[in-house]
Amino acid sequence: MDFVQMKEKLVTHIMNKELVNATISQPRLKSNDLKRVKLKPIELKGIYHIQIEYQYERIIKHENVILEKFSHSLDILLSQFRQIHAQLKSQNIQIQLSKKNKVSWKTEQLNETKEINLSHNRKKQYLLDDTTPYPFLIRLGVQTEDGKVKKQKYDKFKQINRFVEFIHDSLEHLPKGRQIRILDFGSGKSYLTFALYHYLKIEMGLDIRVTGLDLKKEVIQECNKIAQDLNYDQLEFLVGDINDYDDENSVDMVVTLHACDVATDMALARAVKWGAKVILSVPCCQHELNRQLHSPNLEILTQHGLIKERFASLATDSIRAELLTLVGYDTQLLEFIDIEHTPKNILIRAYFTGKKPSQQQLERYHAFTQFLSAKPFLENELKEFF
Repeated sequence: MDFVQMKEKLVTHIMNKELVNATISQPRLKSNDLKRVKLKPIELKGIYHIQIEYQYERIIKHENVILEKFSHSLDILLSQFRQIHAQLKSQNIQIQLSKKNKVSWKTEQLNETKEINLSHNRKKQYLLDDTTPYPFLIRLGVQTEDGKVKKQKYDKFKQINRFVEFIHDSLEHLPKGRQIRILDFGSGKSYLTFALYHYLKIEMGLDIRVTGLDLKKEVIQECNKIAQDLNYDQLEFLVGDINDYDDENSVDMVVTLHACDVATDMALARAVKWGAKVILSVPCCQHELNRQLHSPNLEILTQHGLIKERFASLATDSIRAELLTLVGYDTQLLEFIDIEHTPKNILIRAYFTGKKPSQQQLERYHAFTQFLSAKPFLENELKEFF
């Protein structure tokens, strides 16, 4: 099957109104801001449409296209992506395109015909379903015994699912064929640590070993008991500080949640020195730059304590992201739902590529920190790497 035949066959299925949903992924260019696209049929004012959901790094956009014009939209998408997973009424289709558009088409026939929901206002689909009982969520008090999410815990459930989405997106960057080593600094009550373990070990079947580290002895004891009760034999919790943890030589994924001020930088530096392939970090309070910040050209802004604090916080995370980029990571700052601290927070996501920085990148970074009179702790920790 060549590219033209593949497209004609796929369009025929869609024109026959067989589509349940589809995901188009694997951008041809890594620089593409558009990361994936989801398709689903909907009915608007009695007319059949295909809703196209464009998923960028930080935002999601929607476009509703009538069936007769969808072929043109698909042409544009196929020029940008190399993989399609389509769920039809009676079969699933997996399409892979090479750089030269060589086609791999795999079909899985279904035993039962799927129903198509054309409602525009559908319930959000989570990686962890909100009607399925999950032992760890029941044990942590998020779900009832029959799998219903408790009303007062629904925000926590959404936060957990958002975090699982970040974990899912990181899968391709984790090593294959061996055990994956994961550390969680500042694990706290460990909702997200248990979610990470469940998704990677139970849902995805990966060989992992996870350690959560926190200073609160009573919390660590409770988390270890829950892990034992759930038979999570490759999950452990230890009492300790980021600075004092020297039990590893190599780690594949480092998660750091709400490590205060430069404790976040300590964790990021450790992750880099261990050669972590994936870093997920949600910073907490940030005071280092606020104390250092001195730039006459910014006095209109920094004369207001509240604004100075917010600016320093944003600048700190921007510096962290830039430093990780300079030492070989593909780094993004993403919005993360954080219930316990602030309504919205920033997550630093970094995937190791090994790419060396250009002289222009280095000069741009130093110009920025000099402008702010900043001497970042993390820069000093990572200076040997760039």
